[in-house]
Amino acid sequence: NWPIMKLVVHMMPPIWFVVVRLALGALCLFGFLAATGRLAKPTRADWPVIWSVSIMQMGLFMMLTTIGLQFIPAGRSAILAYTSPLWVLPAAIIFFGEKLTRWRALGMLSGLAGLVVLLNPASIDWSDGHQLLGNGLLLFGAMLWAAAILHTRRHTWHLSPLQLAPIQMAVLIVPLAVIAYAVEGPFHADWNWQLAWMVVYNGPLATAFAFWASVSLQRALPSSTISLSYLAVPAWGLIASTLWLGEGLPPSLILGGVLIFLGVAAIALGDAWRR
Repeated sequence: NWPIMKLVVHMMPPIWFVVVRLALGALCLFGFLAATGRLAKPTRADWPVIWSVSIMQMGLFMMLTTIGLQFIPAGRSAILAYTSPLWVLPAAIIFFGEKLTRWRALGMLSGLAGLVVLLNPASIDWSDGHQLLGNGLLLFGAMLWAAAILHTRRHTWHLSPLQLAPIQMAVLIVPLAVIAYAVEGPFHADWNWQLAWMVVYNGPLATAFAFWASVSLQRALPSSTISLSYLAVPAWGLIASTLWLGEGLPPSLILGGVLIFLGVAAIALGDAWRR
């Protein structure tokens, strides 16, 4: 979705795009839950995780990364947005007592080494304010998502992530629409067939399915496992951006991608052998 979002923000204001994504995602999930008889009212105990995922993982993360995407390449944006392991792992180990096994340690070192290789700070133009703003917004968004990952792991769930996901999306639509109107003016877009299919793709798949799936995994797997496994996303984001948008394919992409996938494989093997 990273190269797709890069194309969309040239045809639609970024915050309005987030509003459209959330509205379509909520509509799809509400319809699915109603059709399968699983639509339910959340309990009072569910509201803390509704607000944390809604505000940090959906609202602020999506808004900050979509705005930042205007200023830097899609592949690099994917890398910065998925630096959440840098913030999740220390907190999970220090505050929640998750064990850092040998395989997780190897996976963490390999994955984070790959991330550093892909980031390549030397490639940033430190005199360009727009580049610095874009990089900063994406990093801050990653920190907020990391906090949401930790909360979803620790929350006692009453309804399932699937049942809560459309509510988490729906509560954001009006506030973000107000922000979008104040910052970007009335909704406007350069509609064409390309924008139409990209918006349709974003509603049911990149928003409804992807957020439900990610929260479900965050709930079911250890924080260290899920956060490091997410590192496969920026590797593919770089590849997709290179193939689709013609962004550069430096040697660091190949080396970083290999290190990330080795890290993910080490974590997966270690967890499988423990079970």
